[in-house]
Amino acid sequence: MRERSVLGQVFDDAKWRSVALQAVLVAASLAIVAAAAVNMTDNMAAAGIRFGFAWLGRAAGIAIGESVIPYSASNSYGYALLVGLMNTLRVAVIGCVTASLLGLVVGIGRLSSNPLLSRYAGLYIDLLRNTPLVLQLVLWHAIILSLPVVRQALNPVSGVYLSRRGINLPALVADTSLLPPLFGLAAVLAAIALATRWARRHQARTGERKRVWPWALLGLVFVPAALALVSGAAIRVEFPQLRGFNIVGGIALSPEFAAVLIALTAYTSAFIAEIVRSGIQAIGQGQWDAGKALGLGKGRIMRLIIIPQTLRLIIPPTTNQYLSLTKNSSLGVVIGYPELVSLSNTTINQTGQAIEVILIMMTVYLGLSLLIAGLMGIINRRVALVER
Repeated sequence: MRERSVLGQVFDDAKWRSVALQAVLVAASLAIVAAAAVNMTDNMAAAGIRFGFAWLGRAAGIAIGESVIPYSASNSYGYALLVGLMNTLRVAVIGCVTASLLGLVVGIGRLSSNPLLSRYAGLYIDLLRNTPLVLQLVLWHAIILSLPVVRQALNPVSGVYLSRRGINLPALVADTSLLPPLFGLAAVLAAIALATRWARRHQARTGERKRVWPWALLGLVFVPAALALVSGAAIRVEFPQLRGFNIVGGIALSPEFAAVLIALTAYTSAFIAEIVRSGIQAIGQGQWDAGKALGLGKGRIMRLIIIPQTLRLIIPPTTNQYLSLTKNSSLGVVIGYPELVSLSNTTINQTGQAIEVILIMMTVYLGLSLLIAGLMGIINRRVALVER
């Protein structure tokens, strides 16, 4: 019988056969990418466009209605995209905080023994989860634009004005003399973190529990207070005031920013509320019984026993909601909020560098998603039970 070829013997080995198939798949993928790149280069050359990022340094000439950082039309395209990124981060950070707080309240309300409160919470969740976010966004924007003019602005609470120009809220105002107390507060917080870590290790090693909180409380109160006394720092609350055809002072939220923030907060909080509800219900009834046996009330059982255990269950799915909220902020383009996608579209229209701008957007959103996932992963590992 004739001996089989070396190639045949190689393909008889499952390991080498797997390697060969993967090599073919990688080669085919690279060939597709290369063909797409050549086709893209030819099309851009035919249109008189050269691939590159030199345009990022050219003057943008884009008018941006609101910006977290100083901006003028003479700034570069790169700086304009940075403004869009900062506006996106502004919505994402505030939205994650407000959605978490509202979701926690609604989720606990969903489990209330009060049937009216429970049903209202359920209606809130069902209504917001089952309607498209873009419709909610447009609705909130339309509601804000239908408010009275500035001179007839609604004043439901002292220091809060609602008008078609947006929402005006009180603001904390301080000068640079506040920096020493802030640095002192940061130093105290760092010291508390180190002391807490040392106390836990000491307890694990010796069984002796060291009390850190009295010293932590003293440091949090007296160190910033002493530095504020020395530096003369002072914080005051600035209330918006209606003057003529304008509202001055405080914080002004534009109609676009307010609509995006309210829509993202309400929509995401409905999903977080269900996560909180399911997390609480996942805790065994024995935990409630143990709390009652200790003489604790229902509120203290929830705060001291149930919620800390629930955190271990709800952090992973809540991370997904934070990722969704950050990416959903791109819908601000629908109502003209100048976030990253909106300014990227304007940049594409003016420069024609669509491929480069899209690559920048993809990289930014990928980086934000990885950053959020990494930070939430750290928190998840901190609260997770350690098995021995």
